[in-house]
Amino acid sequence: MNSPLRSSELWATAADPELAVTTRGAVPPADVTRAVRGIGRVLRRYHLDAAARVRVTAPVDADEPTLVQANIRVHDTPTRVQVTGPRGFAVTFAVERLDRQIARLATKQSREWPDPARPPLARVSEPRPIVRRKRCALLTGTPAEATAVLDAMDYDAYLFIDAETGEDAVVCWADSLGIRMARQRTTTEPEAVADKPFTVNPLSVLMDSEPAPTLIEEAAVTRLCRMGLPFLFFTDADSGRGRLLYRRYDGDLTVVVPVG
Repeated sequence: MNSPLRSSELWATAADPELAVTTRGAVPPADVTRAVRGIGRVLRRYHLDAAARVRVTAPVDADEPTLVQANIRVHDTPTRVQVTGPRGFAVTFAVERLDRQIARLATKQSREWPDPARPPLARVSEPRPIVRRKRCALLTGTPAEATAVLDAMDYDAYLFIDAETGEDAVVCWADSLGIRMARQRTTTEPEAVADKPFTVNPLSVLMDSEPAPTLIEEAAVTRLCRMGLPFLFFTDADSGRGRLLYRRYDGDLTVVVPVG
């Protein structure tokens, strides 16, 4: 029996040279095979001649779920899925989710929310450390354009610069009927853009009635953890920019920091 792969390794095959699988932790070789075969089938089904990058992360504790992320380009649009599941099943779940994601975007169907395959990472805990800072040049655009990225990239929340006000803002899934949006200061409804739907199908936007709180990072961490929030949009008291703090699958935190 083959032993699990314990270091971070990159795998590619001659049959699918543009499909690379990166493993982290004790990933069984069978999961690599499932990823290559499954993602390769999806790409061929939709006639996608584009590079695919798959990351399979095994937990330290064998009883915890495996995390799988797949990134591809669908007709020049960056597309991603991320899902967890038991060892031996997580890769299959990711392949199925990617298949549904591509089919849904191609047929102009909007996402259902709440998503049973991706329950919110919301739980009350003691303050957890920020283990990653994602420094990003933010999109400047409309809520419609931000929501298109939110949808295609399988995010739960997305930080961008609102073109109407120039403020940092966030869009997230509100429920099955719409999108929720929050800005740093302005709470008025955004201007309607008839020719640019919020996703592949038009969805209503629900504007937060309160501006983003102004917090130091430590206070933001405490609020997210003690209130059991999956993510928190706030104005950083030091820089004056909006930031998006969210919980990772391992329970620790990531913060998205605007640059430029």
